[in-house]
Amino acid sequence: MEKKHDFKKTPVWKIFLFVLFVGVVVASFIFSTYIFGSDAWFQTYVSEIALITSLVRVIPALIRTAQIIIISMLVYALIIFILKKAVHGTNRGLTIIRMLSNFLKWVVVIVAFLCVLGAWGVDIVTLVAGAGILTLVIGLGAQSLIADVIAGIFIVVEGGYQIGDIVIIDGWRGTVQEIGVRTTKLIDAGGDVRVINNSLITSYTNQTKELSVAKIYMNIEYGEDLPKVEKLIREHLEEIGKRIPAIVSVPEYLGVNELGESSVSLFIKANCREEDIFQVQRDLNREFKLLFDANNINIPFPQVVINERKDEKK
Repeated sequence: MEKKHDFKKTPVWKIFLFVLFVGVVVASFIFSTYIFGSDAWFQTYVSEIALITSLVRVIPALIRTAQIIIISMLVYALIIFILKKAVHGTNRGLTIIRMLSNFLKWVVVIVAFLCVLGAWGVDIVTLVAGAGILTLVIGLGAQSLIADVIAGIFIVVEGGYQIGDIVIIDGWRGTVQEIGVRTTKLIDAGGDVRVINNSLITSYTNQTKELSVAKIYMNIEYGEDLPKVEKLIREHLEEIGKRIPAIVSVPEYLGVNELGESSVSLFIKANCREEDIFQVQRDLNREFKLLFDANNINIPFPQVVINERKDEKK
């Protein structure tokens, strides 16, 4: 789930600075006639000290820079707000928003940067025309970047996995935290985060699409009455299922799994969501251990037999 920002925890000084900054920008639009242009006060001001004159004359560029930054932030926030309302908070919608927000962030930053350069007197047309050749040169060496972006788009469009899904990629199991323009971020049960380039994800297993199966193997001694134990298990399956809320349906006993060296292994499974699978396995082990203890059914444990040899003196 996406965390919502708690504005109550935002420091007061940050709110004050933001409001002040916005207020100055709004005021600059209202009084733009007196700030910008060749006849504005900042441009006609002359001081005996050349440095002061130069500093005063760059104030309009600083104000224009502030305008561009504020407008860019508001446009970005407005677009993301509209997208969030449009997708109704679904996992697929959240995945699309994360992808678009990452892409949109770079677009806004680049456009804002060019506009800021224009505010400081840089010829943007010439710059962009020159950047076209530079982009071509860089593009030849940025094929992996382009491959990452295209792969990320296909992942989102095809819906193979979404934010919140539990997947296995290259043997690494984790929850999808983010699908970005270039990378996919996974976080495992231990909190470790793995970042994988989208173009390197050639195959994956999505374990969230369908219900998962929690499996346990309970061992009993060979001397136990097997039909009696099986009857006991079947009689308590429904009861145990009710005591473990994460189990979706009644657990199933599937019979003898293995005849081991010192025990008979019994196979029990239960359907659950993938994110609950390990806890369900732990809960099932606990419930059947308590059931066996209450009915004097022995669970064998490894034993070591030591033979002591005594040499007889002749």
